[in-house]
Amino acid sequence: MDIDRYDRQILQILQEDGRISNQDLADRIGLSPSPCLRRLRALEDAGIVTGYRALLNAKALGYSLMALIYISMDMHTPERFENFEQQIRQISEVLECLLITGQDADYQIKVVVKDMDAFQELLLNRITRIQGVTGVHSSFVLRKVIDKTAVPV
Repeated sequence: MDIDRYDRQILQILQEDGRISNQDLADRIGLSPSPCLRRLRALEDAGIVTGYRALLNAKALGYSLMALIYISMDMHTPERFENFEQQIRQISEVLECLLITGQDADYQIKVVVKDMDAFQELLLNRITRIQGVTGVHSSFVLRKVIDKTAVPV
């Protein structure tokens, strides 16, 4: 799909305010509502806009500890990785899981928990019990310096 300046404006505005009405979006980019909605639907159909969701304040919900956990696997086989990924998807405290290179680890996961006791339970009773996990290294987030979800358009 070719993306022109109107599409880029739509994408930028939606990343700032996913709840904007079609009328307000159309007004901001200088189109009438019908062509604006057609463009938005085309961006969705092309898989460029993949969804809409609310961003929550984890601390306000009692999740005061965020950690990055680096996971090493015993074998580098598709089956082992598939099993790990399937199991890690079931853990609600996991916010992000990345298969990585360039480290002594195979995965980096970002987790959020209420406190150190909850972190210990998560790590020792759930994550390290996944078949194939042979090593973990944890780092705790002191402060978010940049916290954005917007992709450059």
